[in-house]
Amino acid sequence: MHADALPIPSGIVELAGRQYLPDAKGNLVLLDQVKPQNRLEDETVRKIMGYAEDLEAQLSRFFGHTMGDLDALDALLAQQYGASRGGRKGNRTYQSFDGLYKVQVQVADRIDFGPELQAAKTLIDECIVEWVDGGRDEIRSIVMRAFNVEQEGKINQAELFMLLRLEIADARWQRAMQAIRDAIRVTGTKQYVRFYKRPSPEAGWTAVTIDLAKV
Repeated sequence: MHADALPIPSGIVELAGRQYLPDAKGNLVLLDQVKPQNRLEDETVRKIMGYAEDLEAQLSRFFGHTMGDLDALDALLAQQYGASRGGRKGNRTYQSFDGLYKVQVQVADRIDFGPELQAAKTLIDECIVEWVDGGRDEIRSIVMRAFNVEQEGKINQAELFMLLRLEIADARWQRAMQAIRDAIRVTGTKQYVRFYKRPSPEAGWTAVTIDLAKV
């Protein structure tokens, strides 16, 4: 574990000289009455979480240092040339002199949807009910995935935007697509930093993975 990491508390409570372990309902269970397998699982999870929280803190510091270094570089370049780096949305790319390393900053909009989305869903449902052509099954699947509420009650945005790319002449479908467009609310932006490397300038880029889900 990193030297600065704070260990996860054991969870053990001492009362009147006896040790207890709180359960999920807040009840105090005598430590010697906790099943060995449950105690082992508890200790294992706490050990892993100690490393996870330490890694989270390191990544947060790394992101802060990275953006600070890049912002400082941009400020120097702007002072020297009188122009800032980045496109209209603030996307930026930086590369090592030998062409083997690349850092990209991408700015993405945070999207939410207004009440017009419910009107769009009603119109889409009307279309689907009347469509009997088997060739529309793929569209039905996209609709089902688009409006299948994900965690935190959020719509599946990728599938929803897929609907906007479909060319369907039905007037109700067209009104539904306009309702989706009207429902889009840009609530903010978020910066993403991505890292790439390659063995030679002629080779393709390989992402440096710091996303645990992709390790």
